[in-house]
Amino acid sequence: MQPHAFYAAAPQPPIGALVRHTAPGRVEVTGEASVSAEPDRAVIVLGAVTENASLSEAQAANTEAVNRIIAALTALPLPREAIATADYRIEMQYVYEDGKQRFTGYRVTHLLQITLDEPSRAGTVVDTAVASGANTVTSVSFRLARPQPYYHAALSAAVQEAQRKAGTVARTLGVRLSPQPQLVEELSRVPEPIPYQTAMLADSKVTPLQPGTLQVTASVKVVYAYS
Repeated sequence: MQPHAFYAAAPQPPIGALVRHTAPGRVEVTGEASVSAEPDRAVIVLGAVTENASLSEAQAANTEAVNRIIAALTALPLPREAIATADYRIEMQYVYEDGKQRFTGYRVTHLLQITLDEPSRAGTVVDTAVASGANTVTSVSFRLARPQPYYHAALSAAVQEAQRKAGTVARTLGVRLSPQPQLVEELSRVPEPIPYQTAMLADSKVTPLQPGTLQVTASVKVVYAYS
């Protein structure tokens, strides 16, 4: 995929945060830009939670439920390598009565992580899993399989934004910037995936999962000498 659009950072913070004289004959500026991109990957975490006074029975019921989920997903079809265990745990359950703790049984949780290269199938995957025995959907997120090209495009735009700011400062002060900056430093963060509110799933007859648009942001600090 190709980057869709560039956005300059807004709203702008006070000018003191953008331009700073760091030493005689030096000026520091920051630049920020974003690139919009359509997610091309969905990651779903769901599974089965079973409880029983007997640990072996809780485990057996959980194994049966998870096997049904996996069989249904691979029949969609979905590649078996797209399904992996994200979490498996056994917990002892207690209740408190009259200030005393009483053991009630065991809870077995087995969560599967499902990775889709077709985000549009996320709703079908969730519906299929729930119909086959999944009783917990902990997260659905949309992300980029290869974020680097988008980040590099945003980084380039951020550097250009910083250069424009430095040029504005130089013209305002009536000084001349050095041809090359003394320092270029990344101030960037990793793009966050788009989460979906899984609490909404219980109220939906057909799960309407829409990927939306990701914003990949880069920011830089640039220091110029001037004369």
